[in-house]
This record gives sequence, C-alpha cells and structure tokens, in this order.
Amino acid sequence: MALLTLEDVTVRFGHRTALEAVDLEIAAHEIVCVLGPSGSGKSTLLRVVAGLQPPDTGRVLLEGTDQAGVPVHRRGVGLMFQDHQLFPQRDVGGNVAFGLRMRGEPRGQQQRRVAELLDLVGLPGAQGRAVAALSGGEQQRVALARALAPRPRLLMLDEPLGQLDRSLRERLVVELRGVFTQLGTTVLAVTHDQGEAFALADRVVVMRDGRVAQSGTPVEVWQRPASAFVARFLGFDNVVAATVRGDIADTPWGKVPVPAGSPQGRRTLLVRPAGVRLGPPEEGLRCTVGARTFRGSHVAVLLRPTDGPEMEAECALRHVPDEGATVGVSFAAEDVVVLEEREPANADEGAAPTGGRAD
Repeated sequence: MALLTLEDVTVRFGHRTALEAVDLEIAAHEIVCVLGPSGSGKSTLLRVVAGLQPPDTGRVLLEGTDQAGVPVHRRGVGLMFQDHQLFPQRDVGGNVAFGLRMRGEPRGQQQRRVAELLDLVGLPGAQGRAVAALSGGEQQRVALARALAPRPRLLMLDEPLGQLDRSLRERLVVELRGVFTQLGTTVLAVTHDQGEAFALADRVVVMRDGRVAQSGTPVEVWQRPASAFVARFLGFDNVVAATVRGDIADTPWGKVPVPAGSPQGRRTLLVRPAGVRLGPPEEGLRCTVGARTFRGSHVAVLLRPTDGPEMEAECALRHVPDEGATVGVSFAAEDVVVLEEREPANADEGAAPTGGRAD
C-alpha cells in the first residue's frame, strides 16, 4: 500500500483550474520532488495533501485512509517552507522542540530528540543559540530539525532552499538527501529548480498546467523527456520538429541520425548539446559561432546555421572555437532523442492560464 495516494484530484479557483485530475502515489521511504514552472500547480498540490486546500473533486489518502475533513494537525505530516518560519523569541532548542511540546512529550525525551536532530543536521550543541544570530543555511537546518522532530509519516517541503545562494543550495541538497535516507523519511517536495530536484529525489514528477507531464526516476526523465515541454523545461533548447524515417530524421538542420528503433513519422527531436559535434566548415552544416557560456567543466556554444534555428553545442574548454568563427556541425545519434509526444502545432499551446498564479 502506498503511503500517500492522490486519486483524480482537481482544484479550481473560479474559472481557473490549478490541478486537473491528478493521480499520484508515493511509497513509504520514497523521496518525490514535484517540479514545474510558476503556475503549474505544484504548490497547490502540496496544500491539498497538507489539508490547507480542499480538493473540488478526488481523494487524498494517507496509508489508505481518506483525509477528507481531517485537519492539518491530525494528518501526521510535517511542513517546511522556504522562509523557515522559525519563532524569533525562542532559541534553537525551543524551536526544534516545539512540535514535541505540543504533543506533550516528557521534557527529557524532548531534550534527547532535539540533541539527536541537531547533531544530524550539522548543528551539534546549538540548543541555546539565538535564531537571529544564525546564517540562512543554519536557519534552514533548524527548520528541518523542527519539522523532523515529531517523526512525521510524511514530510513536505515547499521550495525548501529557494532563499539560499546557489553554492549553499547545492551543498545542502546533498545533506538533505543523506538525512532523509538515514532516517527513512518519506518526502514530498516541490521546487522549480531542476538541479535541486534531480539531486534530492528518488522520483521526479514534472507538472504542466495542473497536470502531471511526466513521472520517473531522475535518470529516466533526464534521458528521455516525455515531451518538448519537459525537454525545454529541463533546459534543452535543441528541440525541433522532424519527420523520422528509419534511422534518419529530416529536420530544419538537414538530416540528423536517430537511434535504431526510434518512433517513426512526424515527431519532435531533441538533440543534446553533447551530441552536436564541431568540425571544419567544409564538413557538415555550416554554422557561425555566437555567444559562449563557461560552465565549469565545459563551455556552451551558441551556433547560428546558415539556414535553420540556432542550436547549442557543448565543448571541452581546450576545443572552444572563437566567437564569430565558422564551423561545420554533425550530429551523434546516441545524443538524439525522438520524443514520443508530437510538438503542438501552435507554439503557445498549453501555456499557463492567465488571471493569476495557479500554484
């Protein structure tokens, strides 16, 4: 039996649909990240599970029990928000112990649990420190310890690292996964940050306009996006319409090889930047080198073909061409993905509804 089940959950705000017929299951000890742009419905989904927003239709079940009418404080779930929401008048220990006091646990048990969790989140002996004296990262650790203290059967995170700088987020997300794995915590997190979701999750759920666009392990979603929307949301810009015949696709860039067994006919093609190979101008598709973006271990190079849309290539630093140079482009079939879902005829099809945010 799944720990959390959403069955056909729909939420409407007036004429605007925030969630539409969402089905989702989360197993015990699983870490699931719901990912999507602003307005995709991911935060509404979290509020429905927490009991802060009743669904118009559908059911939310925890360990098989329908939660209709069950208030937030009786659902046995923990909540952690991006703004921490710590009590400034209480010290660190007082914040972490808050949920335990509300449950009436003996003082000695509270103290042991607080010490255990502060040690686990990397703040040993911090019980007496003032909240105002903590850095943003330290406050996030205290908020996590407070959410974990009552041993929730489901921990929910709403953009948990959204207010932290990138380097700190990248470090903390690894630590978060380690803590959840060690404790066996079941987690439902929502975020718009792809890197954060893929580093934290056992399973990623991508949402679009209140619906689930794709669900799978991080490797599955990254390797095979289900649609042009998912591919572009993950940051892949080399997405074009194509007609696939056998192992070749006709595209605006000419003929592009595709993996054997790819779906046939009119499709949408994703070419990963690593699959765009640069060579002499006389070999392959002639392109002019545009902007170059340095990204640590590689350089993203914008290419402008003589005919066809721009594309991005990924180059090692020692092989980066000069801006304005002319190069020839070929494509590696192993980095080409023929998407199962066809590209919508209207590029704006499926855009987020107007009239306010849906998430």
